[in-house]
Amino acid sequence: MSLPAQKVLIIGGGFSGMSAAIQLRKLGVDVDVVEIDENWRTDGAGITVSGPSLRAIEAIGLLPEFREQGAMMDGIEQYTSDGTLFSQIKTPKVPGTEISGGGGIMRPVLAKILAQATRDSGANVKLGVTFKNIEDCGNEVLVEFTDGSSQAYDLVVGADGVFSSVRKAVFPGAPTPQYSGQGVWRAVIPRFGAERSMMYFGKQGKVGFTPVSENEMYLYYTEKRSEKKRIPDDELLPHLKGLLDEYTAPILVKIREYLNESSQILYRPLEGMMMPRPWYSGRVLLIGDCVHATTPHLASGAGMGHEDAVVLGEEFAKGGDLHDVLERYQNRRWERCRMIVANSGRLGEIEMTGGSKEEHSQIMALSLAALLAPI
Repeated sequence: MSLPAQKVLIIGGGFSGMSAAIQLRKLGVDVDVVEIDENWRTDGAGITVSGPSLRAIEAIGLLPEFREQGAMMDGIEQYTSDGTLFSQIKTPKVPGTEISGGGGIMRPVLAKILAQATRDSGANVKLGVTFKNIEDCGNEVLVEFTDGSSQAYDLVVGADGVFSSVRKAVFPGAPTPQYSGQGVWRAVIPRFGAERSMMYFGKQGKVGFTPVSENEMYLYYTEKRSEKKRIPDDELLPHLKGLLDEYTAPILVKIREYLNESSQILYRPLEGMMMPRPWYSGRVLLIGDCVHATTPHLASGAGMGHEDAVVLGEEFAKGGDLHDVLERYQNRRWERCRMIVANSGRLGEIEMTGGSKEEHSQIMALSLAALLAPI
């Protein structure tokens, strides 16, 4: 097979970077991965995964591990704060497969699965290291690293997240992430009998939960906050409990009573961006949150990164000039990613303004249905 690039550097060892490394190694590409965190940690509680995202995880080869260590489910139920059901969103199996319409897993668990698969693929992983300088010389890219070494590559893939240093260095005019006006709270709790994803709508927020294992689920709450600011650790538990005061649905009363210091409560502001094309410059390509960072309202942020890796591998396998490969790649990804970022943003607006629940349900249903189309 004649490949458009024989030696590739991936900067960033998150979900997108690891997935891309695995897919390129399947083709025989020589892959280096550098990750600035020497401990290769992934923070966070659980993660909700849509059926189309599970399709990408299957293409990467990790669906059996997901099934074993996570949870699979179908359907999303939406309720008012007192527990009145007003919408049931169907999440059918991915066409032509037996893949469930959705799932959930602990974020560190999925990261561990991907990390092991990345090493098993034969990719060369260097931790505690990132780039110092990137110089595109036309026929190769010369990269200087923070450990004092340097290396030439046929292609550099920036997969270093929403606050990408690669984007800043190579695309100085690119947009920067914008605060959405919402923050998300997450916690790990027992399942309390929950069998699927459920959402409850308050006056200016939404609380929901998704099973992530046989015994656990993760709670999330999207809160309207005018300022992007850190919340001290000792205020996390009482603040989250206070947010749940308006919810009288029986399961939420139980959850509020259960929440404690061991619930792994986290808070982070929600930011997003959609970088206009091109997503590549010469021999440097951006993928994942570097170019299409989304809020989590459609449970597709990580999934879009997995899909990026699958599509990049497919376009590599088709061959051709590297410029043509990168052009085909970004054109396949553009509209799908744009839709996710835009529709997720609209869902957040509806939640913050106490807008139409019917519109919220319709956007979710139509978006998830559109994602079932082939990548």
